[in-house]
Amino acid sequence: MVGTRGVPAAYGGFETAVEEVGRRLAADGHRVVVYTRNSSDRRREHLGMEVVHLPALPLKQLETLSHSALSSLHLLRRRPDVAFLFNAANAPFLRLLRTARVPTALHMDGLEWKRAKWGGRGRAYYRWAEQLGVRQGDALIADAPGIADYYRHQFGVPTELIRYGAPLLEHTPEQGVRAAGLEPGGYHLVVARFEPENHVLEIVEGYRRSDASAPLVVVGAAPYSAAYTQAIREAAAGDPRIRLLGAIYDQDLLDALYTHALTYVHGHCVGGTNPSLLRALGAGTPVIAFDVVFNREVLEDRGWFFTSAEDISALFTEAEEEPSTTAALGQEGREQVGRRFDWDDVASAYEDLALRLAAGDSIHRTARRARRREDEWTA
Repeated sequence: MVGTRGVPAAYGGFETAVEEVGRRLAADGHRVVVYTRNSSDRRREHLGMEVVHLPALPLKQLETLSHSALSSLHLLRRRPDVAFLFNAANAPFLRLLRTARVPTALHMDGLEWKRAKWGGRGRAYYRWAEQLGVRQGDALIADAPGIADYYRHQFGVPTELIRYGAPLLEHTPEQGVRAAGLEPGGYHLVVARFEPENHVLEIVEGYRRSDASAPLVVVGAAPYSAAYTQAIREAAAGDPRIRLLGAIYDQDLLDALYTHALTYVHGHCVGGTNPSLLRALGAGTPVIAFDVVFNREVLEDRGWFFTSAEDISALFTEAEEEPSTTAALGQEGREQVGRRFDWDDVASAYEDLALRLAAGDSIHRTARRARRREDEWTA
């Protein structure tokens, strides 16, 4: 498994997927090797997985690519049965692995080229890498039906639809929440990187206009977006109801915050199936989400949806004034996410794909000449 920060998982969706899938495959008797970068934990084995630590250049534009390049060269000596690469940006290394006859699956992630943090060159690179990945991979993994639709529309190629799993959180202690000065069931929660496509600014502005009494707790930061972070701080300034907690990496505390929130507010719009959204649903927390196809697919309309600060302002008040409806939405969400997003099922799908690729299954023969359609896909 190549292209993520690796294990132990301490960052995002890719890392969680690698850990949850890898540990299950290892438990089933497969030898699983995970390439890891910048981890303070230097162990060489984690939950049955072999961990290989390799360096990376500490630059936003080159960190992932430099580490993936070293990882791809390193694994050539091992000649694995299958290599899973995560992030469309790593598509250039598929050709190297193909030359060595290593079957590959590329997890495409969301529509990364739409993220504001990338300048013109970065966005152009991601669009180019998408097409290269389509042409060079033996299989493409989509984590949401909307992403599968995107690759079908833009390139006319099939993908493997393998979604993330959701942890079902229960009996989470309240101490961490109370220690933060919050009352269980008495606050709205946002957990997101401070990036425009996550709509944190709109959420804060909308909350400020609302008549909500429960505080808004915002967990997150932005290592590459000082201007956007400042805009959020200015929007929150002077309103004692808004609590900006910064980044939190203590998973137990995060789980407690998810579990005991009155609502979870999800502004992400360019990813596929988002692990933070799944975590909130697994905690039984009602969701107010940005109205985009990816979020509707996950929620199945079991939630509130917004597109602007004006929209969300009224939703905060509605959630507080209709406690029985709010609680029912949370319970419904938890029940459906437990049925549809199970890590055992996800691991089985990865295992099935790996076995098929090792046996010679590949889309390369038909996808190698694929070209992007000129008309844009819309969510």
